Amino acid sequence: MNTLSVSPPLAVGQSPVVPLPLLLIGHGSRDPQGQQAFLELAQAYQALTPHRPVIPCFLELTQPTIAQGVEQCLAQGWQEIVALPLLLFGARHNKFDVTMELDRLQALYPQLRIHYGGPLGIRIEILQLLRDRLAALIAAQPRRIPEAETVLLFVGRGSSDPEANAEACKLARLLWEGSGFAAVETCFIGITHPRLPVGLERALSWHPRRVIVLPYFLFTGVLVKKIEAAVEQQRQRQPEIDWLMLPELGLVDTVLHSLQQLEQEALQGQTPMNCHLCKFRLAVSAEVRAGHTHHHPHEHHHHHHGHGSHHHPHSHHHPQHGHTHAAAGDPWAQLEGYHQRAWQVP
Repeated sequence: MNTLSVSPPLAVGQSPVVPLPLLLIGHGSRDPQGQQAFLELAQAYQALTPHRPVIPCFLELTQPTIAQGVEQCLAQGWQEIVALPLLLFGARHNKFDVTMELDRLQALYPQLRIHYGGPLGIRIEILQLLRDRLAALIAAQPRRIPEAETVLLFVGRGSSDPEANAEACKLARLLWEGSGFAAVETCFIGITHPRLPVGLERALSWHPRRVIVLPYFLFTGVLVKKIEAAVEQQRQRQPEIDWLMLPELGLVDTVLHSLQQLEQEALQGQTPMNCHLCKFRLAVSAEVRAGHTHHHPHEHHHHHHGHGSHHHPHSHHHPQHGHTHAAAGDPWAQLEGYHQRAWQVP
């Protein structure tokens, strides 16, 4: 496995530029273990950076909510905060769902200033962590199977944002480069394609002696457990193949140090975002080129990545279909339908 050079993180307990309270925003999970894992990470980050409060909250599915987190900051007398979505890639949640709620709260509390941070994205520290985990997993196996007879199956969450899906494919490719593995296949557990069953088929098409499944998630939860169940089924069906699976990222120093860097970037107004091919930005740019000047619902929401306050220079339309994929079936299940909708902006 290749070893990458990693720039030194902040020292343990080292304060960022300004000691402001941190609103740490998780996606939320119906799985109690997933909820608890996020709260434990928030506690660990609080211990790592004790100079100000770290307040955990969730976008959906569980409490405390983002509004409750902001109200807690205000109740403690804070007028300025850092809001950091703990998400893997830049997609609809951090571009729109979280920022729309923060916009609503900003209007409700005009005295409040919010420094908004970005998602983890592709960070060299996390790439090296995954490389190290792969190497350790292989070294611990009693069967010595060459890397050339091993296939890596990278399983992402899946997003309705094409650029976020492309970032997942990029990370999978970076893991494969220099690994010696016969191939890397990328698939997703939901929304986009190829889905996990297809990913498993593609991995088997290489006729490997070993398949390593890498679920790229921060914490355990309903979807990670679905992946675990699918891998166990493959062990039963294909016992001649060595089926291995890495854990989710979890509570590790690499994630904690990445959070410190994200917080610094937010405070310094240097939050990077994957907006070059953002479908919402492209849609608004097309309207501008066409000379359309009418307003749409939520057009006030701007997505900015330059300075600290919560304002953004290019507008995005906020999707109206909400988070009801499970309740309404799976509108993204058919590949043809997915292609028709992928670049659409409601």
